[in-house]
Amino acid sequence: MQQQQNMMQRAREAVNALTNNKANANQQEKQAAQNAIQAAKSQASSEEQQQLQQLEQQLQQKNQLQ
Repeated sequence: MQQQQNMMQRAREAVNALTNNKANANQQEKQAAQNAIQAAKSQASSEEQQQLQQLEQQLQQKNQLQ
């Protein structure tokens, strides 16, 4: 349970770092955020899956803006 919370937190922080970053994020940062989301998804509850889906959408929107 604690590990899953940590993975969820890492995913949120990675996406927030990208969306709040005024400068363009590099590909490595984008991939790290995607990897964090995917890792958290592997053990997420259905509610957490929804949250992760929203994070993924934010990431996709950010990628489209660049």
